[in-house]
Amino acid sequence: MDSNATLLEIVKKLQDAEMGDSGRLSYILHSLEKGKKIYESDKKYLNKKYEQLQKTQSVNGAEKQNLKPLNFPAVPLSHHVLINRMHKCASCGNDLGLEERTTRYENRWFHAACFSSILKESELPKATQVVKVPPPVEPYRAETLQTKPIEHIKTKPLRTKADPVLVLLASIIFALLVITAYSMLSYLSLIAISVAAVMVFYHIVSRKEPKSQYSYGRRAASSYSIMVMIMPFVLGTMIAYDGYASGIAGVIQTIFVWCLMLSFWQTMLFVPLAIRSVALEALLREPDSYPKISVLVPAYNEEKVIQTTIESLLATDYPDKEIIVIDDGSKDKTLEIASRYKDKVKVIHKENGGKASALNAGILYATGSIITILDADTIIGHTALKHIAKSFSTENVAAVAGNIKIRNRVNCLTWCQALEYLSGIQIMRRGLDYFGAITIVPGALGAFKKKKLEEAGTYHKDTLVEDFDATVKVLRSGMVVNGSNMATAYTQAPQKLHDFYKQRKRWYRGNLQVLRRHSDILTNPRFGYLHKFSYPLLVIHMLVIPTTSLMVLGFTAYQLLLGNYSYVAFVLGMFIVLQYLLSAMAVRMDRDDKKMILYSVFLVIGYKQLIDILQLKALFEELVGLKAKWTSAQRIQQ
Repeated sequence: MDSNATLLEIVKKLQDAEMGDSGRLSYILHSLEKGKKIYESDKKYLNKKYEQLQKTQSVNGAEKQNLKPLNFPAVPLSHHVLINRMHKCASCGNDLGLEERTTRYENRWFHAACFSSILKESELPKATQVVKVPPPVEPYRAETLQTKPIEHIKTKPLRTKADPVLVLLASIIFALLVITAYSMLSYLSLIAISVAAVMVFYHIVSRKEPKSQYSYGRRAASSYSIMVMIMPFVLGTMIAYDGYASGIAGVIQTIFVWCLMLSFWQTMLFVPLAIRSVALEALLREPDSYPKISVLVPAYNEEKVIQTTIESLLATDYPDKEIIVIDDGSKDKTLEIASRYKDKVKVIHKENGGKASALNAGILYATGSIITILDADTIIGHTALKHIAKSFSTENVAAVAGNIKIRNRVNCLTWCQALEYLSGIQIMRRGLDYFGAITIVPGALGAFKKKKLEEAGTYHKDTLVEDFDATVKVLRSGMVVNGSNMATAYTQAPQKLHDFYKQRKRWYRGNLQVLRRHSDILTNPRFGYLHKFSYPLLVIHMLVIPTTSLMVLGFTAYQLLLGNYSYVAFVLGMFIVLQYLLSAMAVRMDRDDKKMILYSVFLVIGYKQLIDILQLKALFEELVGLKAKWTSAQRIQQ
């Protein structure tokens, strides 16, 4: 049994019979063909599956199930167990016609009318998928046959009221935007806010239920992209015609009004969608059955934090979870610490190849239908996995982004990062969730349907931000990516400016790599909301806004030289107040520490400019072709 030739033969037989995990079998086959030794755990796995295959073959592929019927009329046993999936009703025994409505329950099929009569006589715990065609004729395998429960057939749509505090904050924000536009540059600002309102109305009205990202049409940039590109020229022409300014001052003023329009558009769109998202998330129900979740924890030199991460996973409330720690050739005691839990956790050791390589190795050993990724320095919330499973209850959802929180809030820098995460997730990401086109499923806590991730191509090691790249590939495949704000995880943030620089250097260079790699999205309508909305928004935030923000500083300096001190103070004050209101909304949505709101001013002055400079530095390095390197912050043992 232990010879490579024998093992190869067994693997091929298992693959032909479609028995066992296809990814793991492929990995074992690849190792054997190269003459490599395989793990003892792999040999045991092959033995177990081969024994199951032999038992299956001994009964000619037919396997009887001992299911207890709920007041079913007496019919031949073969109708109940559906040997070879016969096209018979398990209640009346008659054929299931293609034109008839049928219902599946406990791996059996019924006429819809027969099933309804049974429901009247018995209280059924679970309702199941109703379809219009009978099951296909194919060999029966207990390992691959699964019942997919859904909600009860006749239910009233649930409704929930919006949080009145959030509605009040939103009303104040909109009033502030109108006052700001009216007070700044007379009718030019009113035109800018009007254009923003039209764009918001268009995006909300044109949105369709995101069952798929795919759509078809002539290759061209989206209307949103075109609008954003032509507005500087339109506003610049108006400013020049009316004689507001000329030369460099005119250009800076044009940029300022354009930025004003983008700010108005984002606020007017994302604020109401965020409130709506809070209400909709409250309606998510517990699934009738929880799918198996495989949690992957890639680790490289994480001896200071890996124990806490593993113990938080073991304590997580979920009925069917599998924890896989992938040691990516660590040089410290990471493998030794992880191995202490090998009776409860799968521990994989491999040569160092990077995070993407470690994740792909973990996927090969994962047996769950859902893959959840957790960073080695992250503590998962007690009920996070259950909330992730809730979000996957909709069939068309292929990935779910978790809610990442900063747990080491010890100084101004970490508090600013905590507020940045909170605002981005609770305001911006909730808006993207409305379109089913969230662009980043974070490596700190994110989940994919295993089959969908494999179809999209798993993780790629040629970028520094493998989570961003994998998410875009899933969206490109026509799938929907949503978020779960109830699925929380607590991660470490850099506490020192040097570590912060190293982290953001990797992030921003990696983001630009992904944008360049998937640049065809910009002109291909096939990719739906990724083309229409999400990708152009990414380009604006990563390339345009950092550049224009520094130009706005030039506009401010120009106004100060003219002696318009009160005007600068008014504009600056309005934007600071706006940021405080947005931060208050985010804190309210997430029920987080109210102290965080106090740091809102730094997202307008100070921290904001630091981020802009680092993004522009990354852009410069990308343009001149400097080699991008993996950099990470120093871990703090807690």
